[in-house]
Amino acid sequence: MSDLPDVGLRLLDPRLPGWGFPRWGSAAAAGLDLHACLDAPLVLSPRGQAVLIPAGFSVLIRDSDWCGLVFPRSGRGHRDGLVLGNGTGVIDADYEGPLMVSAWNRDDAKPIRIEPGERIAQLVFTRITRPALTVLEGEDGPGSERGSGGFGSSGR
Repeated sequence: MSDLPDVGLRLLDPRLPGWGFPRWGSAAAAGLDLHACLDAPLVLSPRGQAVLIPAGFSVLIRDSDWCGLVFPRSGRGHRDGLVLGNGTGVIDADYEGPLMVSAWNRDDAKPIRIEPGERIAQLVFTRITRPALTVLEGEDGPGSERGSGGFGSSGR
């Protein structure tokens, strides 16, 4: 018996197999390449509004111990400024709708052109945990080595 979930993919765009989907960029790659399922090139203006780009499929995780995380592709993010408008996308195990990528151009000056079929993001599957939460009474606890200095107070 495997610890890995059986994740289903429902292809919504017939062009995906021709673009090589689904595939990881290498045998050791963590992220599954996500393609821009566009009918025409898209230009993102510098610091403009984020745009939702269809990835062309639905992912069916269905195991509540797992989720999907959508991250930008390292090269396009570093080199061109193509990042996610929401930072990181989270796909819950019970979400089965179309996967969308929130694309944003963080560059101050140059537009970014995205071609149909271009790899624009990556999907990483990971285990999750839900710890037991305890609501504590009162404002002060036993404290820690860090004290009560707040955010950024470790001096590092």
